[in-house]
Amino acid sequence: MNVGVLALQGDVPEHFRALRRIVPERRVVWVRRPEDLVGLDALFLPGGESTTIADLLARTGLWSPMKERIEGGLAVLATCAGLIVLARELEPSPGGRDP
Repeated sequence: MNVGVLALQGDVPEHFRALRRIVPERRVVWVRRPEDLVGLDALFLPGGESTTIADLLARTGLWSPMKERIEGGLAVLATCAGLIVLARELEPSPGGRDP
């Protein structure tokens, strides 16, 4: 099994090391470019700052191919800001501040 860690911003090294300890027999790779998605069985989106991650996904050209792979059935796990990036819709936060 090949597992990718979105490596644009946030708690990337910590999540990468944790995945390597949990699944040492599996291949864990950094995902920084669209071609890094090829051959993945699962993708992990770590926390960080959601608007920065979304901006970097657009700048690197990862947004569309990542979305297509996920909609096509790629297993995905996200924490914190990674989960916000995956959301189709967000409720306004108390006090009117965006996430």
